[in-house]
Amino acid sequence: MSSAGEALPGPVVVPPEDLDLGPVELELRPRRIRWVAWVLAVVLFAFFAIGALLVYVKSAGFNFRPADQVAMVVLGLILAGGALLFTRPRLRAGSGGVEVRATILTRRVAWADVVAVSFPDGAQFARLDLPDDEYLVVSAIQAVDKEHAARGIGALRDLHARYGTPLA
Repeated sequence: MSSAGEALPGPVVVPPEDLDLGPVELELRPRRIRWVAWVLAVVLFAFFAIGALLVYVKSAGFNFRPADQVAMVVLGLILAGGALLFTRPRLRAGSGGVEVRATILTRRVAWADVVAVSFPDGAQFARLDLPDDEYLVVSAIQAVDKEHAARGIGALRDLHARYGTPLA
């Protein structure tokens, strides 16, 4: 601190959310989980919608009202929407860094902060190895996608080799 109580100028730290990826050179999304999620969403909604129609039939001892039917349809919509969260994973990479979007959160990492791109044996997802033994799971590259995942991890490694900081 200076004598006047002001902070000394230092490096400007850019929040990861404001990191500019540059032109997007690679965009990956998983394949199989997206199909499974859509089928599951349709099945869930259909199950609750059909159930809402069937409870209107006179049943023994239960008294369902139209509000109960609407609630069943809304519940089906909520559960189907929850299943569709699994369609969100995506990876975008450019000269400035990598953006990894999981089912809920999105995180951007500069290439300078990526130590390696790995896909450990037996792992379900690829990952970006970060300093201090940390890593970021890349759910857009999944083992069940086989050749699609292999091409994706190869392309991501190529970008890391081009833009990443070489190890000393």
